[in-house]
Amino acid sequence: MIADAIGDILPMAVGVALSPFPIVGVVLMLATPRARTNGLAFLLGWVGGLALVGTIVLLVAGGVGASDGAEPESWVSVVQLVLGAALLLLAVRQWRRRPTGEAEPPLPKWMQTIDTFASGKALAFGFALAAVNPKNLLLTVAAAASIAQTGLSSGDEAIALGVFVVLGTLGPGLPVAIYFAAGGRAQHILGELRRWLVHNNVAIMAVLLLVIGAKLIGDGVAGL
Repeated sequence: MIADAIGDILPMAVGVALSPFPIVGVVLMLATPRARTNGLAFLLGWVGGLALVGTIVLLVAGGVGASDGAEPESWVSVVQLVLGAALLLLAVRQWRRRPTGEAEPPLPKWMQTIDTFASGKALAFGFALAAVNPKNLLLTVAAAASIAQTGLSSGDEAIALGVFVVLGTLGPGLPVAIYFAAGGRAQHILGELRRWLVHNNVAIMAVLLLVIGAKLIGDGVAGL
């Protein structure tokens, strides 16, 4: 049963992991004098944000009864339909914002001040991008709702949520791993990664949100 829950949340975890701007933010932090502490602080905030949102959803779902034995309650399917529709709308919005030509799209204003970040601010931004960013918030809620509807024990739910958090952290965690492992070559590798993500982030997210939104709608319709 826990394997089924993990299988259900994999698309959402991939969607969270492939968050281009948080990854770009980590890459920029790793080019500052506080690279080591800020990169790790950002990841700590990111993990905390995903874990907090997921835990809240599991507690709420457990309190109102997300499953009746082996069968999910119908309200969970309604939630999946709503979340799926919201992700489809985000996908359309992302696609309409896609850049044209070879010009580099502008970065968010907060990225322009990264070199002034202390570790506390890096941690806060990691938390915010994981827990408050609409796309990641919707995906985390959807993943936790999927876990809650399986009727797992509290311990197994925690394990499934832990797997989601770990997988969702692989994207922002990759630049940090490269920084510590690649030595002198790290900045060149990270610079190429940043340029590629900045140019392709809209297309990546539009496709991911479309696929995950369609899956959630399909799951919701099947559960009604």
